[in-house]
Amino acid sequence: MAAPLTEAAIQQVRQLVVDGELVSGQRLPPEAELAESLGMSRSTVREAVRALVTLRVLDVKRGDGTYVTSLRPELLLAGIGAAADLLQNEFTLELVQVRRILEPAATAMAARQITDAELSDLEACLHQMSVASSHEELVEYDEQFHHIVATAAGNATLASMLTGVSSRTTRGRAWRGVIETSATARTMAQHAEILAALRARDPKLAEAAALMHVSTTEAWFRTVLGAAGR
Repeated sequence: MAAPLTEAAIQQVRQLVVDGELVSGQRLPPEAELAESLGMSRSTVREAVRALVTLRVLDVKRGDGTYVTSLRPELLLAGIGAAADLLQNEFTLELVQVRRILEPAATAMAARQITDAELSDLEACLHQMSVASSHEELVEYDEQFHHIVATAAGNATLASMLTGVSSRTTRGRAWRGVIETSATARTMAQHAEILAALRARDPKLAEAAALMHVSTTEAWFRTVLGAAGR
């Protein structure tokens, strides 16, 4: 946790961004000038800037200065995945439940506006999944499939959140393929159903297909975590 003075400086700089006094791509004033305007010491401001660089709010360009980043959702929300990776095992199921809420909605949105090129990319992912030489490779193309769908939804914030909450469950999905002999065939079939619904441009069918897919994953995690608890 940041020291109180550093935390206060962080909040002040963040407020400047929120109020529009600092905008995307803008260079920050020199350290001494910024410290004076915030009523803080230079060392405190320096620590605050370092923290905001870590949060992807600011970017230091050596020899040039410190700038406000693009503030794009995929940049600012990248920390969700890192935070999810640090959660204890008992929260894994909660992450899957969050995915169950978000992914069907994203898939329904994608059905309304997905492009032919994105449909072709999904077809390619499905093929690569079918010829994967390992469970890890299958999961890699599984993730790519869902990333394409989330991106096709046209909502960068939603796509970034989905990527973050899904990252923690990747290893479990790979183990599912090892432990459960029918898992691979079921996964392939469910992805094919999602693709068919997207190709039909049917939001309700796409939402239902995605819900069924994530619910199956959730049920498996619930069973495994329950057995581990016992």
